[in-house]
Amino acid sequence: MRLYNTLSGDIETLTPDDDLVKIYVCGVTPYSISHVGHAMRAVVFDVIRRYLEFSGHVVKHVENFTDVDDKMIKRAAEDGISIIELAERNIAIYLREMDMLNIKRAHLYPRATQEIPRIREIISGLIDKGLAYCGGGDVYFRVRAHDGYGALGRRTFDNMMAGARVEVDETKKEDPMDFALWKGHKPGEPSWDSPWGPGRPGWHIECSAMAMGYLGATVDIHGGGQDLVFPHHENEMAQSEGFSGKKIANFWVHNGLIRQDGTKMSKSEGNLVTVADALVRHSSDALRLFFLSSHYRSPLTYTDEVVDSQQRGVERLRNAVDLPASPGGTTAPLDPTPYERSFVDAMDDDLNTPRAIAALFDMSREINRAREAGCGTAVAQRKLSLLAGVLGLTLTPPEEKGDVDVSPLLELLVETRSELRSAKLFDQADGLRNRLDGLGYSLEDTPTGTEWHRKGP
Repeated sequence: MRLYNTLSGDIETLTPDDDLVKIYVCGVTPYSISHVGHAMRAVVFDVIRRYLEFSGHVVKHVENFTDVDDKMIKRAAEDGISIIELAERNIAIYLREMDMLNIKRAHLYPRATQEIPRIREIISGLIDKGLAYCGGGDVYFRVRAHDGYGALGRRTFDNMMAGARVEVDETKKEDPMDFALWKGHKPGEPSWDSPWGPGRPGWHIECSAMAMGYLGATVDIHGGGQDLVFPHHENEMAQSEGFSGKKIANFWVHNGLIRQDGTKMSKSEGNLVTVADALVRHSSDALRLFFLSSHYRSPLTYTDEVVDSQQRGVERLRNAVDLPASPGGTTAPLDPTPYERSFVDAMDDDLNTPRAIAALFDMSREINRAREAGCGTAVAQRKLSLLAGVLGLTLTPPEEKGDVDVSPLLELLVETRSELRSAKLFDQADGLRNRLDGLGYSLEDTPTGTEWHRKGP
């Protein structure tokens, strides 16, 4: 398999030391519910994992939760709960949403608050090596002491200094480019003891602790969205390699971002389409086919109309799989090998899922033709189902309303609406309620919480 390596800027061959492939993916900050941009990232790395396992590798997949940072602290205070309670609530929602998208669960989901001892160990090691220093209760990383800083994001110190993300604190920092490894305690914030005084970890150090702690000094694939390249992954690479003396990742893999109305979809922009909202409107297969219809490194514009069009493709594949297999006669059965070869060649070529999907559609078309001609199709249909599963497509028929237990989805949507209201995203919350109403379900806000009811005929 060949993948684009963000660090080198080239497509390189993935050559793990043995059959085990170690993948670390930067997950969400659970201060609020997730949007379809998070779902795209999850689908991309789910497909990488599925394809590696299909190819005979054993994969160990770790995905973190950033359960302490400024946003977590602010939202928890607004909701009158602890950051741990906030994290528990939103992580539970996130995992249920990922299950509904047929995302394989990671083998481990570590959290920043659970890694404090290892974080302190790494920071102490960086201080001992002269790569970090204390400043007024904080601890900072000496960026200029790390050779090659800026290589991942293709940045120089001059253009980084000119960037808006640099926060200058002349009273604490030796250099305005230095970034915080440990933040001294402030009133009203959670804190942990440390040799430098009470405080909490900076954003980047948690991933170094988790990746090295659970996967070793070097992982095969370190992934996330393109918005994490700088500063998060740049800083993570510097501190991890400064501590261990080894490269943190053989491959840096980043997916493109979801856009809406020409703007990156994000909570801060207020233009998000939540995962739960998308699942009300579309099947999980249609959403997955939408995410995979463009190359994973390309930006993708979300509209309901485009996702709706993917449902027709899902039905074409499902119909080819579900057709009663032709037993065949004197004519040779359809051989799926050429289509599987095209699929594998596409996936090996930097996860070219658009080409891989085209191979599946070619196979489905030939299955239909072969069946009409009386050729055996059973082997090809099984192969089509198998390869669709590599992309995480279930190809299961939509259930008639009333024939399936919709309680888990409705409870998830109720929680999602509450989160939207807490975030003051009232238009999205009302939109979700209206769509549920159109599907035949009403929501009733009561003193003890929101209840859902199926409307009468």
